[in-house]
Amino acid sequence: MARKKREKSVRTQPKIKGVIKGAGEVVNQEIVSTIRENYMPYAMSVILSRAIPEIDGFKPSHRKLLYTMYKMGLLGSTRTKSANIVGQTMKLNPHGDSAIYDTMVRLSRGYEALLHPYVDSKGNFGKFYSRDMAWAASRYTEAKLDDICNELFKDIDKDTVDFVDNYDNTLKEPTLLPATFPSVLVNANTGIAVGMASSICSFNLRELCETTIALIKDKNHDVMTTLPAPDFIGGGQIIYDTKILRQIYDTGRGSFKIRGTYSYDQSANCIDILSIPPTTTSEAIIEKIIELAKAGKLKEISDVRDETGIDGLKITVDLKRNADYELLMQKLYKMTPLEDSFSCNFNVLIAGVPRVMGVRELLEEWIAFRVECVRRRTAYDLDKKQSKLHLLKGLEKILLDIDKAVRIVRETEEETEVVPNLMVGFGIDEIQAEYVAEIKLRHLNREYILKRTDEISELEKEIANLQAILSSKTKVKNIIVSELKDVAKKYGKDRVTTLIDPEEIKEVETVPEIPDYPVNLYFTKEGYFKKITPLSLRMGGEQKLKEGDEIYQSCESTNTTDLLFFTNKCQVYKAKAADFPDTKASVLGEYVAAKLGMDEEEVPMSMIVTKDYSGFILFGFENGKLAKVPLNVYATKTNRKKLANAYSDKQPLADILFIEEDTDVVMTSTSGRMLLLHSGAIPLKTTRNTQGVAAMRIKKGHVLMKIERYEEGRFVNPKRYRSKTLPTLGALPSGEEAESLQLKLDLNN
Repeated sequence: MARKKREKSVRTQPKIKGVIKGAGEVVNQEIVSTIRENYMPYAMSVILSRAIPEIDGFKPSHRKLLYTMYKMGLLGSTRTKSANIVGQTMKLNPHGDSAIYDTMVRLSRGYEALLHPYVDSKGNFGKFYSRDMAWAASRYTEAKLDDICNELFKDIDKDTVDFVDNYDNTLKEPTLLPATFPSVLVNANTGIAVGMASSICSFNLRELCETTIALIKDKNHDVMTTLPAPDFIGGGQIIYDTKILRQIYDTGRGSFKIRGTYSYDQSANCIDILSIPPTTTSEAIIEKIIELAKAGKLKEISDVRDETGIDGLKITVDLKRNADYELLMQKLYKMTPLEDSFSCNFNVLIAGVPRVMGVRELLEEWIAFRVECVRRRTAYDLDKKQSKLHLLKGLEKILLDIDKAVRIVRETEEETEVVPNLMVGFGIDEIQAEYVAEIKLRHLNREYILKRTDEISELEKEIANLQAILSSKTKVKNIIVSELKDVAKKYGKDRVTTLIDPEEIKEVETVPEIPDYPVNLYFTKEGYFKKITPLSLRMGGEQKLKEGDEIYQSCESTNTTDLLFFTNKCQVYKAKAADFPDTKASVLGEYVAAKLGMDEEEVPMSMIVTKDYSGFILFGFENGKLAKVPLNVYATKTNRKKLANAYSDKQPLADILFIEEDTDVVMTSTSGRMLLLHSGAIPLKTTRNTQGVAAMRIKKGHVLMKIERYEEGRFVNPKRYRSKTLPTLGALPSGEEAESLQLKLDLNN
């Protein structure tokens, strides 16, 4: 019981301020300080040490793995078991063997994710473009470093980069790799940190080296002239929109479209999809094609299967007889992931600070990084050669009297006095004397010493050259240019991703096919809609309606017709008859406001049925004005379901009348007056919310009630209700016409 009470007391503490230290012990702590002390270090660790690549193009996990393989001697040698590599890497990366092996797989040649893979693999390493083709366990596969890694580790032992202790201070590891090419842009790299992410697409190595060289020579070089677009190992086609790519190159953010490629086999009447976007998988595309085919949206397809094999990716789509394969491919591009967008976010850590940079800025940062690497390497070589020259200068003095040197050593009683005596005897410093004292007895001959001292002039030339490099930025950059040319020549490949102009792409309407058949459409005053087939109408009884409701509009049409519902909120909602289910006369039907998701207190007032948006709409306002608008102004290229400002909101709407062509219409006010006029007298306006023109003068206290088509014979004397000028009051029906009108109303009822 005591334990239950203690647990209950803990649970009832405020979650925001309560931090449980022990059983039943709660310490109040501010949530802000808790987040700052606990979550912020985690977030910074993810950003700086896990998810965001640095200027050498690698995340820490990549760098630790590759450096371990380098120290294992796997550069240019035979392969070793992947499990061995994973085990050794754990000395630098203690995140578990599974995470390390996953990293190695993604860097491997067999996985086919990188344009220039860093790991030369043997065995089943899975495929980047397939989620089902899993890689084998590390005990079954073998690996070594690919030849291009020579450029990653070149001169790494010459102080080109900083080294730090590993997690247990037993080993040293590099903070960056001194890559001789802009590896940060050569291979695709993505990562999700806390509050930020990185997504870098790959570029062609040869084009990238040429662009970097051009930037070194000319800071104002237009990058896009030598680096037209990204390049992916899977090939594909980039829809080359200059404006979009220019934005990505300038800002480091944006997205471009990439699509797969295919070939058509006429003899087998099938399409072979040979490449897909790097953002999807073959299984996702196949599943989507099957889904669309089952839904009847891709009727040209008879079968689809995955024929990926030793020759690479291949998805085969069998076509039905007489199917248009080009039209089908346009549908597949539009309706499946076969065409997708690649989102770019060039977020890179520069000196420990995440920065989103464009291609130019990123290359400039890499050039600055590489300049520092070359300067540090040159300074290292200079120091080594100066040290060697210093030793040889001392050896040169020994050459003057070898016998004296031997005598000094022989006559020195204590070993510790040998170096001081040599320093005094020949006028050399301690380092030179130590070097002379350590020479083997067999080397104390004139020939050996002459050979060694001959190196002095060559060393002096090399030292002068190294000093000249250190003092000249131009010479340093020339070295970088030379190395970039060597990399491009040795490892450069032709572009595999092609570019297509957006104008070459044929747009295809992928609206799903709707079955077309005759229907009867009914719209009631209360806003209910029914769609009834002629057969069902013949078999059914009388129309079931809500109490007090009545049929307001009805017509014969087809299932593919468009429906426009005008509401009391100056809006029109568009739908197709096919959007409503077939029903019977014995049901109420669909409540349109709910079906189309109308706003609160919004109700439909009128329904217009059309297929080609021909004809006109007459809007009658309570002040007697008529607005005549062509129906085609409500036709939209996109599938918009709702249009605002469907008509003027300056005056309350009295009635809506749709006419296919100009005809006689009758306007009736609440005073009983009627006006007969030809709709051609009303000027046509192409603005939906036009206020219209004054047609009928309305007496005070009355409003326009309705407008309707004039039926021949309705009036005994039609001229009585016409007027040569507008606006006009209209006329009250005479006694004879009133009786005639009443008789017609009785007959209709």
